[in-house]
Amino acid sequence: MTTAVLSASRPRTYLAVLVVLGLTHLLNDLMQSLIPAAYPIIRDAYGLDFVQIGMITLTFQVAGSLLQPVVGMVTDHHPAPYSPVAGMLFTLSGLVALAFAHSYGIILVSVALIGIGSSIYHPEATRMARYAAGGRHGFAQGLFQVGGQAGGALGPVFAALIIVPWGQPSLAWFALMALVAMMLLAWIGSQQRQISAEFAAARSAHKDGKTGQARHSAFTIGLGLVVLMLLMFSKNAYSESFRSFYTFYLMDRFGLSIPSAQMMLFIFLLASAVGVLIGGIVGDRIGRSRIIWISILGPLPLTLILPYADLFWTGVLTVLINLIMASAFASILIYAMELLPNRIGLIGGLFYGLNFGLGGIAAAILGVLADRYGVAAVYRMCSFLPLVGLLAWFLPRLHEDAHVR
Repeated sequence: MTTAVLSASRPRTYLAVLVVLGLTHLLNDLMQSLIPAAYPIIRDAYGLDFVQIGMITLTFQVAGSLLQPVVGMVTDHHPAPYSPVAGMLFTLSGLVALAFAHSYGIILVSVALIGIGSSIYHPEATRMARYAAGGRHGFAQGLFQVGGQAGGALGPVFAALIIVPWGQPSLAWFALMALVAMMLLAWIGSQQRQISAEFAAARSAHKDGKTGQARHSAFTIGLGLVVLMLLMFSKNAYSESFRSFYTFYLMDRFGLSIPSAQMMLFIFLLASAVGVLIGGIVGDRIGRSRIIWISILGPLPLTLILPYADLFWTGVLTVLINLIMASAFASILIYAMELLPNRIGLIGGLFYGLNFGLGGIAAAILGVLADRYGVAAVYRMCSFLPLVGLLAWFLPRLHEDAHVR
């Protein structure tokens, strides 16, 4: 098949769908980010230690991870375009329950509901971002993820402006965001049949034009997925040290108030939003493996300096570190999709679920270390985590990386 025919059969990029998907991701992750953003208030109200704070994160992350691969496998065989709407119902109920929780047990149940909502949302939303990409997969995943990262960054801002002055019950007000997200997701679900049909037709034409292209061997797939999972763990363990404990670090070491520490956390998380978009776009041009190398191993000098920096340079370094490190996720996700192109739902569920699960495990471990050695010591220990990026050497060379633009 000629290049002209392949070009004509290439599906168009559904920019409106991608933008709305990014907006729903923003709302979903904003509601999730209210959990760690409210930790200082919850800790004071219930007299919690760092281990209990870490267990809240673990409960939320495990609930948000275990179900995602299952949902992805099911929707690979039986597409469910409206399943993210159902997921938002769990998130809504969890937020309301958390707002009026009066015990540590109810807090754990509430965050588990929010995690389940997220686990239902991500696999199908990831599939739609892939289908609507029109071949611009890095851009599409970057745009989708920039919504999630921006939502995560806004959590501390809302915590500083609303939750701190109005208290825990104000969390119920954010349930309105779940209702807005449900309406947007219902519209996206109505577009899926047309977009998926166009994607399938273009993919069939692309295969006809590349006869003889071998599928990846079981060894290549297995090796690639194991390396990607280990890279994800190193990235998430370092990132979770900021999401769960950065405000405590700033308050303990530099004497910042809760609102000031929350605003610093917002700036840090905002860098993630920029990083994932840049990483997705650049990955379309230079290849996924190169971006993974740069983003995982690249921040190492900065992470080693961070624990010894003053307040100003702490802010600068954390932004630079997260800007570089966040650029990895879009490339890791797309790399995995290229390993298993027929399992988009499974890959989306596995790697978003992995993102949650590994983050939760890391939070629990870091909570124990923070109680025993102090928060500052945790950042010194975590500064060596980017060394795991050396494992990128073992990533298989994919056809798509060999023919980047």
